[in-house]
Amino acid sequence: MPDCLFCRIARREISSQLVFEDAEAVVFRDINPQAPTHVLIVPKRHLSRLAQAQEGDAALLGHLQMLSARVASLLGLKSFRLVANSGRGAGQSVDHLHYHLLGGRAMSWPPG
Repeated sequence: MPDCLFCRIARREISSQLVFEDAEAVVFRDINPQAPTHVLIVPKRHLSRLAQAQEGDAALLGHLQMLSARVASLLGLKSFRLVANSGRGAGQSVDHLHYHLLGGRAMSWPPG
């Protein structure tokens, strides 16, 4: 999607603090961190939200989950929280599927 913020970051049209990249995803630091470690895991292929994923997206979703554990390990996190907001009412502010990986502090429950 040409004007999607996260698509533009994935295409390197907008700079970010890149943490990791592979063929399917980019991982970069959140500009408004909510924990000492807060990165976004973003698929390069545009998918607006988790609730709109199709059966054919299962491999990509699985890859993003596995990538979250790999990135957490690379960042030295022994425990972490992985969050996917789906829709404006859930707090999704960019219409491109992404996961928030948070760590480096104790997390409380409920999250909010």
